[in-house]
Amino acid sequence: MSGKDGRRPTIRDVAERAGVSKSLVSLVMRGSAQVSPARRKAVLDAARALGYRPNSVARSLVEGRTRTVGVIVSDLRNPWYVDILESFRRVLHGDGMRVLIGAGELEHRLDQTVVEAFLDLRVEALCVVGSLPFDPVLADAMGSVPAVVASSHGYELPTVDSVVNDDVHGMRLAVEHLVGLGHRRIAHIGGGAAGVFQARREGYETAMRALGLAEHVRVERCENDEQTGYAATRRLLGCDDPPTAIVAVNDMACLGAVSAAADLGVDVPARLSVVGYDNTPLAGTSHLSLTSVDPRNPEIGELAARRLLARLAEGGAPGVRDLISPRLAVRRSTGHPPADR
Repeated sequence: MSGKDGRRPTIRDVAERAGVSKSLVSLVMRGSAQVSPARRKAVLDAARALGYRPNSVARSLVEGRTRTVGVIVSDLRNPWYVDILESFRRVLHGDGMRVLIGAGELEHRLDQTVVEAFLDLRVEALCVVGSLPFDPVLADAMGSVPAVVASSHGYELPTVDSVVNDDVHGMRLAVEHLVGLGHRRIAHIGGGAAGVFQARREGYETAMRALGLAEHVRVERCENDEQTGYAATRRLLGCDDPPTAIVAVNDMACLGAVSAAADLGVDVPARLSVVGYDNTPLAGTSHLSLTSVDPRNPEIGELAARRLLARLAEGGAPGVRDLISPRLAVRRSTGHPPADR
């Protein structure tokens, strides 16, 4: 419905219809607790009848705030980020903040247009989730507003708070679990040179050496997707002395490992045990039942949001780093090696 003379309804129209002042309508639209339930209902009923929507742009100009946080996610295809974003959004929403989400990577490079769009919208803070290619444009943007990284390594800058998973410890948990089952020939698919790839490869290699298995260290390169995980596993299983267990850089690559084993007639876990990382909802499905390292993503998202809110409210010195210890979720994709059976 339109206001008077067919124009878009205004806060004045709502006030007149509800029989209250413009100031009271403004308080209701901001969610103020200072308004009685009866008057709040009268204002909301009037706004609904008129089809009125608050002008958030005008309000932000008056208040000098947009109450908006821009989140740049590395890969929207990967389900691992869902729990981080959900808890991050829930905490900020409870404080009256809105969250805008953009995909940050395009053709293996940072999509600078996403960063520029967030700055044009005058977001009050930025958050980077996951592993993104380093780019000075994003680094400069994160230095211009309060910023936090969640489960990411590439943008842990002096001016940025970070809440990250202890990837090295997580990989040690995976290797120790397999060794405890009797495995020795344990391979790793992943092995990239930057960010989470580097940390998880380091964790795998360190654990293997510490457990006296340096001679069995083998890393087959793959990305964080099913296709390259599939190819890496086929290469491993096609060699003369194939591994009895594989630790993948994430659950998506691990799904590729399971598919490759199935196509080659290698039973999981009777002949090959596999461990993923990120404990995504995919890992917990009854069909796959992947053993996976749980980085506690809901806690990472919640703490990242609270770090941002503290910076926005109080300022303070940036650069706080929270290291979250992961857990291992053991399921049916791991068992004793063939010789022990």
